[in-house]
Amino acid sequence: MNLPSRRVALLSVLAITATSLVACSPPGAANGGPVDLTMAVWSANKDHLALFDKIAEGYLADNSEVNSITFETITNQDYIAGLTTRIAGGNVPDLAWIPEANAPEFIQSGVLADLTDTFKSADGYNLDDLLPSATALWEKEGALYAYPFSNSPFAMYVNRDILKAAGQPDVSALVGTSEYTWDTIADIAAAVKATTGNSGLVVPSFSPTTWDNLTPLWASWGAAPWTDDSTSCTFSKPAMVDFLSWFQTQTDRGAMPAVTTVAQNPVFATGNVAFSVAQLSASGALDDSFEWDFLPLPAGPDGKQGVIGQAGIGVVAKSKHVDASTDFLAYFTNAVNSEKLATYFPPSRKSLMNIETLSAAAPKLSERQIQSAIIDVVPDAIVKASSPVYSRVTGLVSSALDSVWTGGDVAAATSAVCNAAQPVLGR
Repeated sequence: MNLPSRRVALLSVLAITATSLVACSPPGAANGGPVDLTMAVWSANKDHLALFDKIAEGYLADNSEVNSITFETITNQDYIAGLTTRIAGGNVPDLAWIPEANAPEFIQSGVLADLTDTFKSADGYNLDDLLPSATALWEKEGALYAYPFSNSPFAMYVNRDILKAAGQPDVSALVGTSEYTWDTIADIAAAVKATTGNSGLVVPSFSPTTWDNLTPLWASWGAAPWTDDSTSCTFSKPAMVDFLSWFQTQTDRGAMPAVTTVAQNPVFATGNVAFSVAQLSASGALDDSFEWDFLPLPAGPDGKQGVIGQAGIGVVAKSKHVDASTDFLAYFTNAVNSEKLATYFPPSRKSLMNIETLSAAAPKLSERQIQSAIIDVVPDAIVKASSPVYSRVTGLVSSALDSVWTGGDVAAATSAVCNAAQPVLGR
């Protein structure tokens, strides 16, 4: 899930929240009658909200102890700041949409309620149907604290018309061979820029403040910002230094656009970009004005590595209606409703990782594209960077990396990242 930079002191807000948790109340207990539930969500998309409302209607029809369910879009430019401020201020939503980067913060700070027992006991839920790679980030000590309802892989969008005009090969034919690498893509991208003036390789969600959106690239170098337990900075390790040096080379020769905080990255749907690294949802903006393809991510020095962005829904432990909220979330994410959600959000259930379901979610993709770039990738994919102290380190990383984007010394910059981040990570 791609959100604006989060520089708020999230941990301090969550700490306040965790120390003031309200005990669980059974449905209707607070008012002696039916309760009203709210879910805080990031999306303002009318189709998303209409689907949520439709699912909620089905629940309300069979659960008289709940009077209403409202989906409230948090309109702050910084969603997480808006959500945490609301929770700490006492205006607590019962359920909340959580981006992957902040999942460990919410879980380890005690903000989210344990869903496990309710999900296990829900009729026909089948918790074992969830992909382990999808749920890992949302678990702690074997308990599940949020349902990863959006499990969206990053892939390579290719403008085949631009490649033809530039006299470059059809990269679709390279998939599955040793030639399908980031180096090959970068060479073609540089040639496209030199011969046609069009943009070569673009990561549209990347900016200096959203540095972690380069995960789909650096993962195949074996690079990571910190260790799996988030206690040690690894920016200065050879893998990340090598990747960032490679990145600089590509911007220097025009294979990738220069990094700027002012201009937006070129958009693939305009038809002026050869390669774009983006998630499944980007296919919705495409039409037949040019010939395009959707391919799995290429290999790097460390081989192939699929990457997914996620969003989860959890029950806020401070809610006055935890039991009712958890029961509704079990309904909202059961097998039947997960298939409905898959219309817009790539599913986390193994039973839904099939051509039929995913074709409904991405009707513009062919069966070949769905199989090779989604079904074959998601089970072994890693999730974008996250940390229990993400909100405290992301700004430190962003500041220390600024010189890299303008051609500065990579080794010095990555050492500076770790000097700044390690005291926070190591706490």
